Amino acid sequence: MIRKAPISTGAVRTAAICTAASAVLLLPPLLSPALAAADDDSPSAKELSEQAKDNLLKTDSVHLKLTDRGADAKGSRTQPTSMDLSLDRDGNCVGTMRMGSGGGTLELVKRGKEVWMKPDTAFWKAQVPGSQGDAVAELFKNRYIHGSTKDTMLKGLSDTCDLTAFQKEVDTGSSTDAPLTKGAETKIDGTKVIPLKGTRDGKQAVLYVTSAAPHRLVEATEKGGGTDMTLTFTDYGKPVPSATPAPDETVDIGKLQQELRNV
Repeated sequence: MIRKAPISTGAVRTAAICTAASAVLLLPPLLSPALAAADDDSPSAKELSEQAKDNLLKTDSVHLKLTDRGADAKGSRTQPTSMDLSLDRDGNCVGTMRMGSGGGTLELVKRGKEVWMKPDTAFWKAQVPGSQGDAVAELFKNRYIHGSTKDTMLKGLSDTCDLTAFQKEVDTGSSTDAPLTKGAETKIDGTKVIPLKGTRDGKQAVLYVTSAAPHRLVEATEKGGGTDMTLTFTDYGKPVPSATPAPDETVDIGKLQQELRNV
């Protein structure tokens, strides 16, 4: 039977994203009074980071991308090393995950309590051992597995779509290191941003916040000690695409479970 780790790992890796975001977003409380005060009319590092955090907590939807090069370097074929997801507070989402070391990719769609996942051939072969992986890959080739949040195999995966949980992690996280300092204005994908630099547990963290109001987090990075992670945020407040896979592109999860018992 297929190992459940790859599916439940989606929730685990979501927690990792939340932890990373919390780490870099919650540096502002550590600013000293001297650093908190701006020497001109522009917002201080503290003001920028607090406004970026507030806008992230208030948004109803967002498009986020995670690239975890540190996890990729460890060579796991069963843990995501990148995610590209549009998600909202209602638990709707659409996007992809890529596993490390050639472990394949997984497309994900969730609307309400319905969940669709479409693994590629490499994913099936990485998760189901030997010739069984080949058989399952061929059987479900280019088709979505369709079920609900009540299905054990899909629950952990669908938890990845929970923006509210992400925002809660951001809001309640903590940090214990040095204050943030402002860098010189730069651009990310054509958007003017101010880098805010700090450290956490010996790791270098940088927040890139839009220069213009409303000040929003565009990118967050964390490096050091085996960590090399980048998070990007776009499309604040933009609705998650509502299209779902057509019936002729899907297979009920019950069919998957039956086939897995037979291989």
